[in-house]
Amino acid sequence: MSDEEHHFESKADAGASKTFPQQAGTIRKNGYIVIKGRPCKIEKLFVVNLVVGVVEVSTSKTGKHGHAKCHFVAIDIFNGKKLEDIVPSSHNCDVPHVNRTDYQLIDISEDGFVSLLTENGNTKDDLRLPTDDSLLSQIKDGFGEGKDLVVSVMSAMGEEQICALKDIGPK
Repeated sequence: MSDEEHHFESKADAGASKTFPQQAGTIRKNGYIVIKGRPCKIEKLFVVNLVVGVVEVSTSKTGKHGHAKCHFVAIDIFNGKKLEDIVPSSHNCDVPHVNRTDYQLIDISEDGFVSLLTENGNTKDDLRLPTDDSLLSQIKDGFGEGKDLVVSVMSAMGEEQICALKDIGPK
């Protein structure tokens, strides 16, 4: 045996995994999947041999020596881009852990960041206003009118973004 010391540098973070494996054939409509390293939502499901529609999953069986394949067409949950992938139905796909958390809006800074009140009374100041024009104007208008607003923040794979707004009344 050697008397040398071995030091291993950990490159993983101590938290939970950002994704989990799931068999491609079991992923369904409104489910999530990672395509090209991006967290995506599957909008529609068609179990047919042909790809029909805009956003879907289709499963087709090939010849006797092939494998059934799943054709995923999904939308990136953060930037709205359409992505596609074809995977044998018996193979595993990465599925992101997706969370939604509500925070009360406290302030909007001039540089486009929001200040949010967390459940434990601390503030969260690292999120930008959303890029969606409709949601952006609803947040700015409601805040300008002095309404109490609660924003929903979606998080997956180390990214976060404001995705919805609730008006809980005037301040």
